[in-house]
Amino acid sequence: MSDLKDDLLAYLQRAREVVVWKLEGASELDVRRPLTPTGTNLLGLVKHLAAVDAGYLGEVFGRPFPERLPWAADDAEPEADMWATAEETREEIVALYRRVWAHGDATVAALDLDATGLVPWWPAERREPTLHRVLVHLVAETHRHAGHADIVRELADGAVGAREGLSNLGSEDPAHRVEHRARVQAAAEQVDRRG
Repeated sequence: MSDLKDDLLAYLQRAREVVVWKLEGASELDVRRPLTPTGTNLLGLVKHLAAVDAGYLGEVFGRPFPERLPWAADDAEPEADMWATAEETREEIVALYRRVWAHGDATVAALDLDATGLVPWWPAERREPTLHRVLVHLVAETHRHAGHADIVRELADGAVGAREGLSNLGSEDPAHRVEHRARVQAAAEQVDRRG
């Protein structure tokens, strides 16, 4: 593979792993419960990204993922890919996502970056992107959802971090975090009072 392919896949894989890592150590309730008004939840993000990855690095390039994803079917209920049913286990969804990664990585390995695909859900003028453009899109999409996972996990149980072994916070001291939050809140209230 080219250096550019390696770079794009490395960034994509880093985001994939972060999203899955956000599940580690969280309770079954915390990986499933909606923590935003729109219903965003950790396991739903993984399930959604499995469908996204399978679509873009599968069917778009004529290499469909071999397993059926009922939540990605045209007749699936809206947002079926954004949450896990009681029958779907964390282990099954994560294992599926990992199989999707392998399938997608094989697609990338098999094609040149200038190979074109067909994205029927994109506007007509952009419907035939190159593999390069699709990879850039997937890197952005997956990192966006990794950010969602950061916030949802923090809301669920307070766990934070950019990835395993890297918190990316200014201070690990819980007292400093409480003080920092209070300072941010006070500044916001001060501006609000000025109206």
